[in-house]
Amino acid sequence: MDTATQATVRVRFFARYAELVGRSEAAVSLPLPATVGDVVRRVREDFPGASALPERPLAAVNLKQVKLDAHVQDGDEVALLPPIAGG
Repeated sequence: MDTATQATVRVRFFARYAELVGRSEAAVSLPLPATVGDVVRRVREDFPGASALPERPLAAVNLKQVKLDAHVQDGDEVALLPPIAGG
């Protein structure tokens, strides 16, 4: 019997990342417990073009910037943000 709990997380891609993946958002399912890093790995595996995403992109969960070891829950929104150019 499979007792693993699955979460579905909405992933939003911005700017260059949306161009690489070919979409602005996607739903990703993964077993819990899971972190933002797990979401990034799943996206890189599941979507053509996403392998070009950095392994450690800037990320936000539910509009709050987080590190990749932050946990995600079912229904969370994970935003992957390219570095801001300029200076």
